[in-house]
Amino acid sequence: MRHQARLSVTAGLLLVALFASACAAPPAAPAGGAPAKKSGFVIGVSNTLVGNGWREQMICAIKAEAKASGLVNKVVVVNRNGGSTEQIADLEGLISQKVDAIIVNPTDREGLNAVIDAAIKQGIVVVAVDQAVTANGAYVVTNDQTAYARLGAEWLFEKLGGKGSVVEMRGIDGVPADTDRHKGFTEALAKYPNIKVVAQTFTGWDPSKGAQQALDLITTKKIDGIWTSGIDYSVVEQFQAANVPFVPIVGADNNGFVKQLIELSDKGLAGAAVTNPPAIGAVGTSIALKALTGKNPERTILLTPKVFTTNDVTALKSLYAADQQPGWSTYVKIDPYTSYGGSADVSACKGPGE
Repeated sequence: MRHQARLSVTAGLLLVALFASACAAPPAAPAGGAPAKKSGFVIGVSNTLVGNGWREQMICAIKAEAKASGLVNKVVVVNRNGGSTEQIADLEGLISQKVDAIIVNPTDREGLNAVIDAAIKQGIVVVAVDQAVTANGAYVVTNDQTAYARLGAEWLFEKLGGKGSVVEMRGIDGVPADTDRHKGFTEALAKYPNIKVVAQTFTGWDPSKGAQQALDLITTKKIDGIWTSGIDYSVVEQFQAANVPFVPIVGADNNGFVKQLIELSDKGLAGAAVTNPPAIGAVGTSIALKALTGKNPERTILLTPKVFTTNDVTALKSLYAADQQPGWSTYVKIDPYTSYGGSADVSACKGPGE
């Protein structure tokens, strides 16, 4: 993530801003009922999945947006592997540091509500990114995870002619994004009664774990297609390692997977890359800053995914960044929310003062 990407892509993302109803409770304002300051903000970040390329890029996008805004003095990142218990403790720590806003990638849709409510009551703006929470007063800025799964699964089932044996390789059991993606996958499955799910795994969004699961599956079961929750390029590698024919594979717009779809499409690999930009962290930062400066941003924002397939290799090439790591997503600018220059700002991964 330290290398400069040559390309950033903004075209193709449909932004759908969903406004909350008039009865939704607004977040508590700082003392005096209005923003206490116009700049010099401290932004806290809570992430509970370390070593995941997507999450690393999300944090870097938060830093890039904070720096580009000129309104932030410091970004405090609390970054460790854990569940709801650990994240509650991390959020309490950020509250005690008197940050002005918290960007949280939540481990649970409802389990963090009490600590989020406590933050809001102290005038802290809370923005859940990537995954939703139900706390009143929190902003929610996500990629549409249900649509992510449904669109990819529909492509796969159509590619198989509406019949066959497939594998569903999920993320982390119980977290909101995985629950939403499973819902989308199930919605697509209901339309294709002759598609059978012969195995379901939880990869933890860990490429190494997903690779081992894929190798076990393709060498022991008859499989016609694989849907993955973003653990994609490591799955393709296992077909090559086992020297078995490819089956259609669905994954995310990870750089490594996109490269494979480009280079192996003429060698029998059919696949679909569904967009899920980690720059959602930057969008969340933009919303937090608007809230802090009294601009009344949208309560809920959904980014609608787009599907790139091996039917259009030229379009896939527009996603690929040769100088980036396999887990890099080239969707780094999301208009009208991000204000940094492009990929170089995100890959530098430098916040204000760093």
